[in-house]
Amino acid sequence: MKFKSLAAILLAALSLHGLPKAMAQEAGNEGQAEQQTIILAGNVLRPDGLSFAGPATITVRDGQIASVVRGISDTASLPDGVEIIDLSRSWVLPGLVDSHVHITTQRDESEKDDALNRTVADRALRGAVYAERTLQAGFTTIRNLGGGEPVGALKDAINDGSLPGPTIIDAGSMISITAGHGDVNGYAPDITTFFSSQQESVCDGADDCRRAVRSQIRAGADVIKFAATGGVNSNVAGGLGQQMFEDEMSAIIETAHMFGRKVAAHAHGKSGIDMALRLGVDSIEHGTFADAESIRLFRQSGAYLVPTLLAPTTVLQLVEDGKMSPATEVKIRQAAAVSYDNLGAALRAGVKIAFGTDSGVSAHGINAQEFAIMVRLGMSPEQAIQSATVNAADLLGISDRIGSIEQGKDADIIAIAENPLENIRALENVSFVMRRGIVHRENGRALHFSSE
Repeated sequence: MKFKSLAAILLAALSLHGLPKAMAQEAGNEGQAEQQTIILAGNVLRPDGLSFAGPATITVRDGQIASVVRGISDTASLPDGVEIIDLSRSWVLPGLVDSHVHITTQRDESEKDDALNRTVADRALRGAVYAERTLQAGFTTIRNLGGGEPVGALKDAINDGSLPGPTIIDAGSMISITAGHGDVNGYAPDITTFFSSQQESVCDGADDCRRAVRSQIRAGADVIKFAATGGVNSNVAGGLGQQMFEDEMSAIIETAHMFGRKVAAHAHGKSGIDMALRLGVDSIEHGTFADAESIRLFRQSGAYLVPTLLAPTTVLQLVEDGKMSPATEVKIRQAAAVSYDNLGAALRAGVKIAFGTDSGVSAHGINAQEFAIMVRLGMSPEQAIQSATVNAADLLGISDRIGSIEQGKDADIIAIAENPLENIRALENVSFVMRRGIVHRENGRALHFSSE
């Protein structure tokens, strides 16, 4: 795979610090059976994500959950050599899932200069830092919706145990039309022309959009994302309305589904939302100007809404600080004025919601702050937790592996000190993180080098 050279760069950088404890543990077990781990859990979230089931004993073997037994086992009865993790005073949940992140970037004043000065390897190394922050925050799986080649390298390095980070479901580069939200913009014409010439993900017309989907799949994309409408952060005075014709959207969705890939549509304006839903898209990202007809189409199609509520909170602050262009400021104020109200309407109508933050716009590692916003806007704590566990797993198409603490699933497990059904902000202070059987955080502290 072409990402392997970048994965080697990431691994070389990691060696400068020494292998983290969790990774050293994994490397030391290579070629032999992994040690069995017993977790004594004080209160375990039920598989439906709606309530806690009380104490349980969780057995982890070879990176998977081998069993979940009601009650806490007597440690004296356990065989020698078993690692015991005492979470008997904690609330224990499956690892959280963020369905919308950009793991190799983080918006700040230097972002535009970074595009000119930073290499692909630079972005991959930054992504390694952001990935660890995300994992330490309790998010053991992410869906990365735009970032290109460096994300593929990071995904490979995490999967083979070279780096700590969440499991990544990767969309490659977002597909966009010329001058659309995913095209290069805001630079001098000669720079824009050069950057645009390097982008396989920009397409015009149905045939070209089929090519763009296939190019992302060839590069390793697990899911396809396209920009159905304008975007807030692109420096184009084109508004937030529909930017793709029906035949272009249809070509993208049909081609991706033909290859077994789900499709996420970046969509703010109502016409773009509705068109994508009618054509069978799997999720709408943002969904800012959805109305009653949009909600009917959501329910009819079964598509998910990923509301990304941390993003408008973040960019509004940037506007107040005078750090956004005039074209961008107009769109930000338009979106922020309605996004929160429309989420409430979607919730009341029974639209399926999957948790997603758009981290990269907001800072990585604060993903769990999205929960409090969701609850403030009318979701119950149970619904909010479901959105980041069973719902997100369903959206990503990997419910057989993640989303609940059940036998046969990946041992992605987190713990917190308070009941999140009573205080949803407890999820902002994760004390324990296990991903695929490897412990990365314990007693509120990282078990390896950290940028915190």
